[in-house]
Amino acid sequence: MAVVVNMPRLSDTMEEGTVAKWLKNVGDHVEEGDILAEIETDKATMEFESFNEGTLLHIGIQEGEGAPVDSLLAIIGEEGEDISGLLNGEGASTSEKEKEKEETTSQEKEEVASTGEAADIPEGVEIITMPRLSDTMEEGTVASWLKKVGDEVEEGDILAEIETDKATMEFESFYSGTLLHIGIQEGEGAPVDSLLAIIGPEGTNVDAILNAKPSERTSEAKSEAPKKDETPKEERKAETASSSSASGGRIFASPLAKKIAADKGIDLATVKGTGDNGRIVRKDVENFTPSAQAAAPATATSSTSAAPASVAPINLPVGEERSEEVKNSTMRKVIAKRLGESKFTAPHYYLTIEVDMDNAKASRAQINGLPDIKVSFNDMVLKACAMALKKHPQVNTSWNGDTTVYNHHVHMGVAVAVDEGLVVPVLKFADQMSLTQIGASVRDLAGKARNKKIKPDEMEGSTFTVSNLGMFGIQEFTSIINQPNSAILSVGAIIEKPVVKNGAVVPGSTMKVTLACDHRTVDGATGAQFLQTLRAYLENPVTMLA
Repeated sequence: MAVVVNMPRLSDTMEEGTVAKWLKNVGDHVEEGDILAEIETDKATMEFESFNEGTLLHIGIQEGEGAPVDSLLAIIGEEGEDISGLLNGEGASTSEKEKEKEETTSQEKEEVASTGEAADIPEGVEIITMPRLSDTMEEGTVASWLKKVGDEVEEGDILAEIETDKATMEFESFYSGTLLHIGIQEGEGAPVDSLLAIIGPEGTNVDAILNAKPSERTSEAKSEAPKKDETPKEERKAETASSSSASGGRIFASPLAKKIAADKGIDLATVKGTGDNGRIVRKDVENFTPSAQAAAPATATSSTSAAPASVAPINLPVGEERSEEVKNSTMRKVIAKRLGESKFTAPHYYLTIEVDMDNAKASRAQINGLPDIKVSFNDMVLKACAMALKKHPQVNTSWNGDTTVYNHHVHMGVAVAVDEGLVVPVLKFADQMSLTQIGASVRDLAGKARNKKIKPDEMEGSTFTVSNLGMFGIQEFTSIINQPNSAILSVGAIIEKPVVKNGAVVPGSTMKVTLACDHRTVDGATGAQFLQTLRAYLENPVTMLA
């Protein structure tokens, strides 16, 4: 009889998994204990063994795809066995979802059709919506209105100052008439394309527009736009630029463009605008160079006047903007979720001390001089932390809402960087380990983590975590607490520098460590006392061997 294999829960925090690779294909024979697939969890990529024997009849999740725990992963049974009943159960639910989707879509269409025709916009009335004043702007706030309802507005007048996500900018009117309605009051914000104001002939009744739905106003405004001016955009720009300079009429330019032109002494009548309706914007003024036609009359009228200095063109870099989206791995998504929850739920604070490492360097050299023994500075830090936690149990706790959990055991988490992100193997009962045992265990667990062979139970149950970036030359940094721990220690590099000892300046070696604490469980004085004890152990390593 065919057996359904579901996406397994390979860690206590796993909510979904991604199939990194299938090691069996449909039709292959599977023995109990064979590796079916490599599954990427929130902590590591792990091999998944089959607990059943038979033929692989169906694969439910393809390589590279993810699915929640307990989703259909595969079906194993006898060769040629009919599994349509198992698949139809899944197919039925899928078809029901599609049917619901179709019904929802048809219902939405009926609602759209039943809205009827949009309210007619009176002649001469213009609807002004919240403009998109930057490429990342999603909403704007009206900082101040420079016109009031009933005021006359000329084309080019500043209507309001609008605060975007980047700056507060002046917003000009592109229409003339009377300000009939203000849709967003000072200090209020609204999404882009929301009703900002209405301009039109004085005395116009705009109740019909205000009572209409936003979608109706937008669709009506869009449908009216082609009727007002069917001239191509390029021709309108050329006509506007030439007419404003030739006829001596009003020149349409942004306030910033006017200021730059005044500073540079440029006549805006000679500048061709590339903005909407031929409007002159900043880049038009900055890139403007006097034309040969403008220079010729000046030369003819005054033979004694000096020729204008030539402006060398500015060569700006030209390239193609490129970007790509890479699908986040399950581990990366869980790291983002867990660290975000920790940072924004646990009130972090940080304590930093500088430790004299001269004695630690000498002790390590003596220990490593023994045959078949290898101890790192990180091993010494782990041992010192484990012993300090026994003296300061408040740091070895977990916040649990109405209660605080005091851990009487010391399980040290060691942050290890892997290709996919970060994993934290755990040294169980680290306070009972010797320096050589800690060193051997760390190397073994780190190797398993990098080779994707680490087991879930080897990454669970930490009560305190150490993160070391000293090997990268980082002198000092802060870490985010690995929940449900109450603290994490950030270890920097050992630096050789002048230090003061017994009133004399001598060469020395120091190392900075920073303790991040959860203020819900660890007060500042408690964290400081823990660091004092840690310093005593590291500066006198022989005390860790007593």
